[in-house]
Amino acid sequence: MNPTTKPEKSADDSGDNEAERAVTATAEKNDAPGPNLAKEPGETPEAGRTDGADGVDGDGDGASDADGDDGDVLGDDLDGEYTPPPSSGLAAASAALVSLLLSLVSLIGTWSGKVISERETLVGQIDLGQTGTAEQQISEIYGDAWHAIALTNGIFAVLALIAGLVALGLPQRKSWVRPFAVAGLVLAALGLLISVGMYFDVFVSLPEPPPAQAPPAG
Repeated sequence: MNPTTKPEKSADDSGDNEAERAVTATAEKNDAPGPNLAKEPGETPEAGRTDGADGVDGDGDGASDADGDDGDVLGDDLDGEYTPPPSSGLAAASAALVSLLLSLVSLIGTWSGKVISERETLVGQIDLGQTGTAEQQISEIYGDAWHAIALTNGIFAVLALIAGLVALGLPQRKSWVRPFAVAGLVLAALGLLISVGMYFDVFVSLPEPPPAQAPPAG
């Protein structure tokens, strides 16, 4: 008997079988269940952003809040009233000194008042000449001169009062401004009172000539 021999598989057949097995394994891997990437109904594309998105949103909210606060501050500065810088107090100090000096001038007298007085005396002498009586000479030569001095001092006293009131009304930065201003007002009021009394002959009246004596009987 002839021994029966099994037919040997050719190289081509074995290669084809290996290729088929590889294709089959690949198909099985593709058919295996994997993660479902399909979107469910009503699900938004940004649903998967949880922690990271929230963190970004939180940071964004913080930044927006900070920007909003800055905007509120700027808005308050723009909408509010303008606040001027504090005054240096120089005007008040100057007014207080001027008030005090003018009040002293009104009490002591000035060179201008003396000049005006001498002018009135000269005008009286020119007007009267040698024909005026004693009463007219006293009134025109001396009385008008005194009144001119009183009027000049009174004007300086009024100016001192105005400067003192201005000093009290202005912003003050130095502690001595108010006392100086008050002192100027007091002295100015005193100088004005004396000037008014001199002008109307309240304190000192004009001298009067002696009465004319009757001629002796011959």
